[in-house]
Amino acid sequence: MAQSSQAKTYTLLGTDLALTRYVGVASSVPLAAADSWGTLDLQVVPGGKGGLPRTGDVDDLGAVSGRANLAQALVVRLLTRRGALSALGHPDYGCRLLELIGELNNDATRNRARLFTIEAIAQEPRVKQLLDLQVGVVPDQPETLRISFSILPIADDDPLALTLDVSL
Repeated sequence: MAQSSQAKTYTLLGTDLALTRYVGVASSVPLAAADSWGTLDLQVVPGGKGGLPRTGDVDDLGAVSGRANLAQALVVRLLTRRGALSALGHPDYGCRLLELIGELNNDATRNRARLFTIEAIAQEPRVKQLLDLQVGVVPDQPETLRISFSILPIADDDPLALTLDVSL
């Protein structure tokens, strides 16, 4: 039986524990959003689907795969200080966005955020191309950058859009 291109893409994009809140939507609308350092946590979902029978409510760790996994991986990469995983053998993993904490939200800072985002996305092997990148101010939150971008995943013709708010 031949594998569909969608199944192939999901296999290439991988599966991981669910860390970010996300909603699967059409690619023209952001797939995942995180507000700086406050939304990363393990997702708990109804469990008890395997193993010994249990009574009562059973929780388990959630998992994401395919496009949602890639979206989560990009958000986590952008919110991880570059070099934070050096001791684990990944000295270049992460992003330099943390260097902007304490800076003014002006053109120079937004341009640096653009550069740091481009550098981090370029490191992700599951991204074929960065299609669009916007860095702006969040309305009524002058200390917050809104980074919105869309990428073309490998083995996928449908762009993936994400939005990330970063407090300075």
